[in-house]
Amino acid sequence: MTKFLLTVAALAGSASAFAPAASVKSSTALNEFARGYVGGEGPEPIPFSSQSSSVNWDPAGFAERAPEWLPWFREAELKHGRAAMLATVGFVIPEIFRIPGAQFSFEAIPKVIDAHDALPESMIQIFGWISFLEACSFPALANMNEYDRAPGDFGFDPLGLYPTDPAKQKEYQLSELKNGRLAMIAIGGMVAGASITGNGFPYLP
Repeated sequence: MTKFLLTVAALAGSASAFAPAASVKSSTALNEFARGYVGGEGPEPIPFSSQSSSVNWDPAGFAERAPEWLPWFREAELKHGRAAMLATVGFVIPEIFRIPGAQFSFEAIPKVIDAHDALPESMIQIFGWISFLEACSFPALANMNEYDRAPGDFGFDPLGLYPTDPAKQKEYQLSELKNGRLAMIAIGGMVAGASITGNGFPYLP
């Protein structure tokens, strides 16, 4: 079950990375904070920070120190966020049910966290598929600084879910970004909790 779910997650994660994430910015956006990309709107409070809210929050100053790298930063953030959202689901589902096969059973692998070491062949397959799909995105990444596309936008939307209204597009972009950020933190906490406590979902002592 773990092999199947992780493989599907890897494939779906890479496929989802082709979904449109941001509309192409006009030249005036270059003068806005972080090129006008969504995510700096706030106004969530930021404790223990020199800023009182998350509006244009950039404590490391990446937007000012490396503006030419901003498209790549956003591309990387979206890709990791999408992978993390799938990972959180893929980490919980095998706790509930498994596909047929003695090697995937609850008896063979009681805890999902142990699947990594228990199924080395599966890990090799997953790594191979991820590498292949990652390589397919190299041409698009190579043209990132040409600004011929928005970060995260591979024009892949077979279900037609991406709205045409600019205001709705920004809502979708911001929702994906925030959920991706939350998922990156969540999967780290889930793996740490499962490793430390040795318990299944919800990975608490």
